Amino acid sequence: MRISTAQFYESSAANYQRNFANVVKSSEEASSLVRVNTAADDPVGASRLLQLGQQASMLDQYQANATTIKGTLGATEAVMTSINNVLQRAKELAVSAGNAGYTDEDRKANASELGQIEEQLLSLMNSKDENGKYIFAGSKGDTVPFTRNNDGTYSYNGDQVTLDLAVGDTMSMATNSTGWDAFQQALNTSRSQVTMTSPPVDDGRVTLSNGQVSSNVSYNNKFRSGEPYTVDFVSGTQLKITDAAGNDVTAEASQGGAFDPTSKTGQSVSFRGVDLTLNINLGAGDVPGAVLPGHSFTLAAKPDTFTATRSPGNPTAAQVTTSSITNATDYHASFPSGAAVIKFTSATDFDLYAAPLTANSKPVSSGTMAGSVATASGVSFTFTAAPVPDTGDQFSVAVNTHETQNILDTVSQLKTALNTPTNGNAIATQKLQASLASGIANLASGTDQLSSALSSVGGRGQALENQMDTNQSLVLANTQTQSAIRDSDPAAVMTRLTLQQTMLQASQLAFSKIAQLGLFNKV
Repeated sequence: MRISTAQFYESSAANYQRNFANVVKSSEEASSLVRVNTAADDPVGASRLLQLGQQASMLDQYQANATTIKGTLGATEAVMTSINNVLQRAKELAVSAGNAGYTDEDRKANASELGQIEEQLLSLMNSKDENGKYIFAGSKGDTVPFTRNNDGTYSYNGDQVTLDLAVGDTMSMATNSTGWDAFQQALNTSRSQVTMTSPPVDDGRVTLSNGQVSSNVSYNNKFRSGEPYTVDFVSGTQLKITDAAGNDVTAEASQGGAFDPTSKTGQSVSFRGVDLTLNINLGAGDVPGAVLPGHSFTLAAKPDTFTATRSPGNPTAAQVTTSSITNATDYHASFPSGAAVIKFTSATDFDLYAAPLTANSKPVSSGTMAGSVATASGVSFTFTAAPVPDTGDQFSVAVNTHETQNILDTVSQLKTALNTPTNGNAIATQKLQASLASGIANLASGTDQLSSALSSVGGRGQALENQMDTNQSLVLANTQTQSAIRDSDPAAVMTRLTLQQTMLQASQLAFSKIAQLGLFNKV
């Protein structure tokens, strides 16, 4: 086969360029020890490196999220621990105030310290994180979570939403603890009340305290189904309890309703999960069988109450002055639980919605003002006579079922009880003891709720540490896998480079020798 001179030179030049390119590429690889720079170097390896790079980016984000959560949990735990210490001091003050040797001035001193504790709790519960966001406001980080109302009670203005961040491929974790879970959901042990119905004027001979819930199961399953109850003193040693249907349920009371009229200390009466304290205050010459019969009380759960506030953007400055349940059947059937919104569609017509109000919300009920009163789903709201509500006015309604009680309200109620004079007044002293028992029980309930929230923070912290360790292991594995695919073996690279350099030199030498074999060199 004949090979032209042109073909020879073209073939030799191509071989030389290919060998030279291989030497250059191997030299660069030997210098950087990186095998895969482009997809052309190793299509399968490049694809795998792309996937590993995406995983590495996600792992970096997971670690950043975990660091954020760890800092937030640390701040939350520190604040909760401080609140727990403050509550312990409040409990000590409440217990000591029950000392028989304390005077009104002693109790006022305790009340003064409770006032400082109340302010301290409010400040701690409105703590901010390093970014200036309120820790316990849920997703409403710019809203003050706890505020004092005009009547001295407290309201929670945050929400129940936790802010979750991904810390793993299949794991997300809440960065925050809401004030709703930590402080608002403490069970209220003092959610039943006693009202004297006879005699019309209290003669002070019998005092029956508001009930303390000792068993939520019995209270919810039995007590609530039969209320309101009537407690009648039928003799000097026996009381009778009848339910709303008139059934005699005295047998379910402790000691079958029997009591000792000569006892100078409070006697406990337990009934369907509720504990009451009975005090008999007989005067000189009083015969129990003659003066105690005819005393009667009603016993029932505290009725739900409402806090209604106008929206800031209302066209008018109308306010809700009072509110109450006027139709229990309608209320239990349709009034939204938790919170509602009243929206006026004209100067007299309004709709009631379940909160929050959205573009897709449907009215729960509608109505028309009767004078200055709007009745929605069994609840009547009285508005100011001037200004009156108008089209576009909205009012937020928070429902207090008394099932739970904010620890701020508990401390405030204790402070009020200790500021009430009792010296020389047996009945006032008995009421004080009942208030102290209620306050101590609710402080314990609030502490239990806080402990539960604190345990949740600790549990998340432990899970976060485990996940961070897992992420770190994945980061190391990812780095090693990328290195195995991308990086070169120095020995292999140097061996290949030496071989390619030898081949390049051989091709150069061969070209020069063969070029001398041309016909013109023989002429």
